[in-house]
Amino acid sequence: MFNPFSLNEKTILITGASSGIGRQCAIACSNMGARIIAVARNTERLQETLSQLKGEGHSCYSIELSNCDDIKSLVAKIVNENGKLDGIICAAGIERTMPAKLLTPADYEEVFRINTVSAFELVSQATTVKYFNAGGSVVLISSITSLIARQGTAAYSASKGAMVSGARVLAAELSKRKIRVNCISPGTILTPLMQNFLDTLNEDDYKKRTSGFPLGLGKPEDVANASIYLLSDASRWVTGQNFVIDGGFTIQ
Repeated sequence: MFNPFSLNEKTILITGASSGIGRQCAIACSNMGARIIAVARNTERLQETLSQLKGEGHSCYSIELSNCDDIKSLVAKIVNENGKLDGIICAAGIERTMPAKLLTPADYEEVFRINTVSAFELVSQATTVKYFNAGGSVVLISSITSLIARQGTAAYSASKGAMVSGARVLAAELSKRKIRVNCISPGTILTPLMQNFLDTLNEDDYKKRTSGFPLGLGKPEDVANASIYLLSDASRWVTGQNFVIDGGFTIQ
């Protein structure tokens, strides 16, 4: 049966694949037939991700993405060992949650380097003719904080807003090779890390943090399913867009 969402025979590189959204994207894409290249810092947790993938031929690579100078050699190694790429999901990221008056330039620099600069550098290095198949797709995981004002997230929000803006430029520049670039901006997703954070809140703070989602809080699968669409041939005419997946939070 014809399936426009199939990722069969596609090789997908996923950063942040050791946990949360990145791990679920890896699992979901493998279920759709993709060969996964999982990238993150923690080798042990990457191996845990690999153990949950369907199919064969998957691999993992450990890297500290804040060291952007290492990305070029990593991409060369990955393609040399696995062949050309068909897709990328950039899901790696960190937060600095504190009032803007307490943030230092170093805080902003670290958040931007990991969340935004490393993603753009990876896309730049990986989408050359030598390394990336024409007609492939790039998915950048942003956040609804790129669109809304959530107190205490100035550095994180700015880094994710820059990702959305930059994605449009990358989409225009890569369109000549039919490579698509899109963002996904999730609302609050119940990853294990988010659940641990919510468990530390008192009842009032919990309600404040989780209210405003008409369809309830999201699951990693919600983001993974959108990623499948954007990586697949079903979205062949979609580029430069920001897909807001937030259970209705921003319609209010």
